Amino acid sequence: MKKIKLNIAITGLNNTDNPGPGVPVIRALRESKELDVRIIGLAYENLEPGIYMTDIVDKTYQIPYPSLGTEALIERIEYINNKENIDVLIPNFDAELFTFMKSEEKLNELGIKTFLPTIEQFEERHKANLVEFGEKYEIKVPFSKSITNLSDINTLNEDFEYPVLVKGKFYDAYLAYNPQQVESHFNKISSKWGVPVIIQEFVKGTEVNVIALGDGKGNTIGAVPMRKQYITDKGKAWGGITLDDKKMLNLTNKLITETKWRGGMELEMIKTTEDEYYMIEINPRIPAWVYLAVGAGQNLPEALVKLAIGMDVKPYKKYDIGKMFIRYSWDLIGDISQFEKLSITGEL
Repeated sequence: MKKIKLNIAITGLNNTDNPGPGVPVIRALRESKELDVRIIGLAYENLEPGIYMTDIVDKTYQIPYPSLGTEALIERIEYINNKENIDVLIPNFDAELFTFMKSEEKLNELGIKTFLPTIEQFEERHKANLVEFGEKYEIKVPFSKSITNLSDINTLNEDFEYPVLVKGKFYDAYLAYNPQQVESHFNKISSKWGVPVIIQEFVKGTEVNVIALGDGKGNTIGAVPMRKQYITDKGKAWGGITLDDKKMLNLTNKLITETKWRGGMELEMIKTTEDEYYMIEINPRIPAWVYLAVGAGQNLPEALVKLAIGMDVKPYKKYDIGKMFIRYSWDLIGDISQFEKLSITGEL
């Protein structure tokens, strides 16, 4: 069978101790039996490791942060597209998704396809809206409250018992055992991600996650649950194992059916000793541990690309249980001339 040739632009090349999903997404696409891909890396920082992985990225362009405005980012994408003729764009960071979702019509005009959640889907699953989301879809979620200034911390005793989780609206989560720790975490998170900062009830149990892909019509194209086996100090999974967990899969299918979710997602849950599941977060994109799903038999990045270009995609029916992933460090050797070229020209 002749492979379909595609130019695919991908963000999230920061394969560090707080990894982006870009590199594993690219690995998955390069293993596709149906797609012949040329990868255009889109980097925000010039030291993102994926830039220098020559067997991963074919060409890299630096792009402006979404905080600099939609116009600047889309102008840069238009420039890159004129040179590379992008077929599909896969954003992998929460903080950039809104910009790309809002620009879907413009990207279509440029011939660039995406497969992202709708703005409504993106907004209603925000951490700040998670309690209302749980009530709407009858899913257990820990109680949470948004705060916008330090004086709000004094009122937390009315609603919470310590410890509590302190979360940023996009990233970062810290456990706090007293108001002083909440204040410290609030300052750290708000200086990085702004307000509100979310205070969430701490539910004791095992951290379990599901990666899933919805077709936008209520169908689950694929879903793989896993348990974190090793967690970094940033709360990131550094090792995990696929699970045979029908409850998690049923919950995922129910959510995708009722929301008609479009695109990749990650459900972060706590499984209690009473076998109850609490949804603590919904990430509206492919997570960084996606390559475990690929290794277990579900190439979800490939399926997402096929959906983006309008191909018929049949749902995966199974995955391998007991598949493990373990991350590791690897020293890349490059040359200062590469760094200089990217810094000066914005291309490598």
